[in-house]
Amino acid sequence: MYRFSNTVIGFLNLFALVASIPLIGAGLWMARSSTTCESFLQTPLLVLGFLILVVSLAGFVGACFNVAWALWVYLLLMLLLIAALLSFTVFGFVVTAHGGGVPVPGRNYREYRLQDYSPWLRNRVRDPANWSKIRGCILGSTACAKLALWTPLDYLERDMSPIQSGCCKPPTSCSYGSAEVVMGPAAQDPDCGKWNNAAGVLCYACDSCKAAVLEDVRRDWHKISVLNIVVLVFLLGVYSIGCCAFRNSKRSETDYPYGHNHMTKVRPRWDFYCWRWWHDQRERLY
Repeated sequence: MYRFSNTVIGFLNLFALVASIPLIGAGLWMARSSTTCESFLQTPLLVLGFLILVVSLAGFVGACFNVAWALWVYLLLMLLLIAALLSFTVFGFVVTAHGGGVPVPGRNYREYRLQDYSPWLRNRVRDPANWSKIRGCILGSTACAKLALWTPLDYLERDMSPIQSGCCKPPTSCSYGSAEVVMGPAAQDPDCGKWNNAAGVLCYACDSCKAAVLEDVRRDWHKISVLNIVVLVFLLGVYSIGCCAFRNSKRSETDYPYGHNHMTKVRPRWDFYCWRWWHDQRERLY
């Protein structure tokens, strides 16, 4: 029974080793794909996949072949993985704690304001290089094309995705035509002046569009954070079993399945031989 933990840790790491391959493949596909809007999530996905591959390989070799140093490396990497995953989860909850959109009176959809999100996320979408890629992704999607078939009644009764609400239409509070002359441009939302009915323009330059992208990121990140908590609990259990497997491997190196033998009569200290010599000399004299 004392080798049971080695068998369990071997099977668990074999499963993790196989599972890391599609994870790495998904990250490589996202890096090469031009239709992925949330590009800054690709690097953590690749790093996580390769780290799981290395950790599970070390654990599998150490547990199945009783290699104590491989299990020691496995436990160290597993500890670093748990710490990194915990930090990533806490960071995700902190940067996505705010947002969620503002209800629009008389409508079923919400509208999104950029100032409601964390400074770190706002800086990501305000960077021209990042926003150019995200804008190209939105232009390549069919989110706004679906709204072209809506009737005025649909706008009153139907819900919208964050991208549709923030990027495909102007803010609901905007007024155009004669009402705009009466109100004046300063009285309206700054996004009202950025809106254009052209299919390639719409509200892609609006802050509401950037906020809508962050809302999608916030929702996805919350799902990932919940999954991270489940993975953390699983990794803590595997780490405990790995500690037992490491202890078993160290025991097998000493040829004693229950640890080092500390009996002085079997393995006496150096002073035992001095005492024995002195005792023999006394016996000869008397």
